Amino acid sequence: MGNIPGTPDINSHASSFMAIVNHNLFHRLKHVLLSLQVTENRLDLEDLHLYATPREQRFRRFASLEYEGQLYMTPYDFIQAVTSDEPKHAKKWRSLSKQELNQILMETPPVWKGSSKLFRNLNEKGVISYTEYLFLLCILTKPHAGFRIAFNMFDTDGNEMVDKKEFLVLQEIFRKKNEKREKRGDEKKRAMLRLQLYGYHTSTNSVLKTEGEDLVPRSYWDTLRRSTSQALFSDLAERADDISSSLSDTTLLVHFFGKKGKAELNFEDFYRFMDNLQTEVLEIEFLSYSNGMNTISEEDFAHILLRYTNVENTSSYLENMRCSIPEEKGITFEEFRSFFQFLNNLEDFTIAMQMYNFASRSIGQDEFKRAVYVATGVKLSAHLVNTVFKIFDVDRDDQLSYKEFIGIMKDRLNRGFRVRILIFILILQKVVLIFK
Repeated sequence: MGNIPGTPDINSHASSFMAIVNHNLFHRLKHVLLSLQVTENRLDLEDLHLYATPREQRFRRFASLEYEGQLYMTPYDFIQAVTSDEPKHAKKWRSLSKQELNQILMETPPVWKGSSKLFRNLNEKGVISYTEYLFLLCILTKPHAGFRIAFNMFDTDGNEMVDKKEFLVLQEIFRKKNEKREKRGDEKKRAMLRLQLYGYHTSTNSVLKTEGEDLVPRSYWDTLRRSTSQALFSDLAERADDISSSLSDTTLLVHFFGKKGKAELNFEDFYRFMDNLQTEVLEIEFLSYSNGMNTISEEDFAHILLRYTNVENTSSYLENMRCSIPEEKGITFEEFRSFFQFLNNLEDFTIAMQMYNFASRSIGQDEFKRAVYVATGVKLSAHLVNTVFKIFDVDRDDQLSYKEFIGIMKDRLNRGFRVRILIFILILQKVVLIFK
């Protein structure tokens, strides 16, 4: 039966209408299914948090990038992680394409162009792996005297230069040390967590033997006990070669060793990088309180100090300081920086004070200032020392006891990361020296 001339083709319109409805339904259904899949994946990823150590949890919380299953921080993420308690915004891991990663690495400056604004200049244009995150955190609390020790540990062949392979050897030590703290549980989820943090699925409970031999599980401590230092680093280098061949370059690797990975790092550049990183983080923290001024208030300084301790009731310390310093004079950046340099040398200061029986008695401001300089080489201004005393002198006798100051500062949280890695490296260095 034909249509009446001049009237719409009802069947044609009905077909078009149904096509539109079906198209919209398809896309809505697809969107719902994708949302369910993302939600399921997200829940699964959040479930991995239960298997992560506190350090791993913090890295996963602040990381914002993902490439081939491995998580990365941007330089901006790292700065946030060491200056904030929580991310400013909930992080969603953005997947990088190979092209995007290559572009980021192409824009990475060489180490000789480094500055105390490197991380701020890179901002979101950089990728930092989990082991590099641990390495950078270790730098933040290392005294300048420890820079040489750190460099010598990387320089396994003793030629006063560090190449990419040597750097990866020490990264493998970071990796291995952390695995000892790995939580037990669902092996599948632990394997997924290893992929996120280290970029590989396989278990790393063994050191690889040379090519052509069977893979025999052998702990690193067995290697240390049974081998010379040469054999130790040979085994670790094989492991580093095996892992690096399957991992992507990062901003730090390109910064240190160039886009082709052939450049070498000398001590001067290494020292400058570490010093610049410490300065940059302190500058960022200082500027977040100074509001463009040249000083921060004594109360802000107290807030920053107490944030890195296990002190639960900080209000009593702040009130103590307000009563003792009614008029603000302000803390300059140089004073701020010098005090954190002193804190990085706190172990040396503690040992020196114990030699002079400080642990059993209190000392005054002049004695404290002099002791800091003798033990650490750091000069603290009279105003800074007075401020520290007003914060921690709980009984207000103008004296600091071991419990009032060092007892608290030794337990400081080190920016969310209790550094034990330096101790591990020092022990390892002594073991290697024994084998020589």
